[in-house]
Amino acid sequence: MEHIDEQNFEEMTGKGKTLVDFYADWCGPCKMLTPVLEEVATELKGKVVVAKLDIDKSQALASKFQVTSVPTLILFKDGAEAGRLVGLRDAEAIKEFVESA
Repeated sequence: MEHIDEQNFEEMTGKGKTLVDFYADWCGPCKMLTPVLEEVATELKGKVVVAKLDIDKSQALASKFQVTSVPTLILFKDGAEAGRLVGLRDAEAIKEFVESA
């Protein structure tokens, strides 16, 4: 799983599908979501890049994408937002979300 910040955001989300987990270290559900995302990243390798973005370290991006609660998963397709999920989800729901975009 990749880590993303304001310096590499455009590069990471500009081509193909990238699922970005907007999270915070202090967020319990975010911690519970990490192993689920690792599973999704493994199963969908080659189809989507899964990346984590710490909202406390990248406040400008969190504000730009109007992330008001964490975890928020935003799927980017060739640089544009293709959809979002808010809250803790299971691996199947996340895979369906990514594949439907």
